[in-house]
Amino acid sequence: MLGEDSPLPDTAADVEDLALRLRGHVSQLGALTPSQEPALLRAQQLCSGGLPDGYMPSRVHLVRLAEATQDLIAAVQAHDVAPAKSVQRRRWWKPPINVLRGAVFALALACVVLAASVPRT
Repeated sequence: MLGEDSPLPDTAADVEDLALRLRGHVSQLGALTPSQEPALLRAQQLCSGGLPDGYMPSRVHLVRLAEATQDLIAAVQAHDVAPAKSVQRRRWWKPPINVLRGAVFALALACVVLAASVPRT
C-alpha cells in the first residue's frame, strides 16, 4: 500500500475494503501491544473515525491508517512479543468405510476360528 510503485485504489469500494482490512490488522496487533502504547492509541484513533468523503481525503486517510499500522507492527516487534499460538485439538484419523468393513470381517472370522478350535466336551 505504501510502496512507491503501488497505485492508489480507484474506487470507493476498494478504499473501504482496504480500510476494513487495515482495521482488522490493527485490532489483531492491538492484542499483542501494551494498552498505553502511543502507536496503538494513534492507530485506534484513526480506526475509530469514519472514512472521509471525497477522493483525496479518503486516500490520505487510507495512507495514514497504513502508516499507523506499520508503526504498530514496529512497536510489537520492539516489545518482542511472540504471537499467541492457537490450541489445536488432536484430530483422529477417520478410516474409510471399507477399512472398517474389513476390520469387522476380520474380527468376525477370528471369532469363528477361535470358536471352532475350542474342544467340545
